Amino acid sequence: MNLYDLFIKPYEVYTNVQIFLEALAAAFGMLSVFLTIKKNIWLYPTGIISTLIYVYILFNFGLLGDCMINVYYTIMSIYGWILWNKNSEDHIHVDVTYATRKEWFYSFLLFILSIILVTIVYYYKPYIDNQFSMDGANLGLDHLDWANWLDVLTTSTFLVGMWLMAKRRIENWIFWIIGDLICIPMFIYKGLGITSVQYLVFTIMAIMGYVSWKKSFKEKNTTKS
Repeated sequence: MNLYDLFIKPYEVYTNVQIFLEALAAAFGMLSVFLTIKKNIWLYPTGIISTLIYVYILFNFGLLGDCMINVYYTIMSIYGWILWNKNSEDHIHVDVTYATRKEWFYSFLLFILSIILVTIVYYYKPYIDNQFSMDGANLGLDHLDWANWLDVLTTSTFLVGMWLMAKRRIENWIFWIIGDLICIPMFIYKGLGITSVQYLVFTIMAIMGYVSWKKSFKEKNTTKS
């Protein structure tokens, strides 16, 4: 399969509105990550625009896990926006730290609970796809393909990353990097080439963010000492 089949051909059957919405969501998503690297609170409103658009797109493409996480992103963006505003002297930038042992425990618990929850949602996917009717719907997990299982994994990974980001913890970038790398082939397979390129850019930006936040933390502690 060549690059045309992977990135261009799927869009031949999409409407101009669908293509525009995906491009717009990707653009705001990348802007949000850039602002995150800069520890700029405006990452939240830009991110909310992206996530709300992706809720619509991903539901239509059957990626229920990622659809759910974008709903969660929207909620957590409001939560993070409030937390960052409370911990910012200029109401724009914040300081960052490493996660505590207790927060790592909560992260692990959140990851496991998310896997269980998203798996349950996929169990009922035939019912959801059948317009919430049990007529002819065969519940189970046998209908899932490898992209759906990756969706379960990435959803759980991003949930932890979003929570740690709201808490301003440096390790949030590790979860973004892992999840972004998994998403690249998944979205190519689902015919969302623009989104797969976005996650490639996200991976690079997440690495930059991790390095930038570590450097910021080190410089601040050096200044204090």
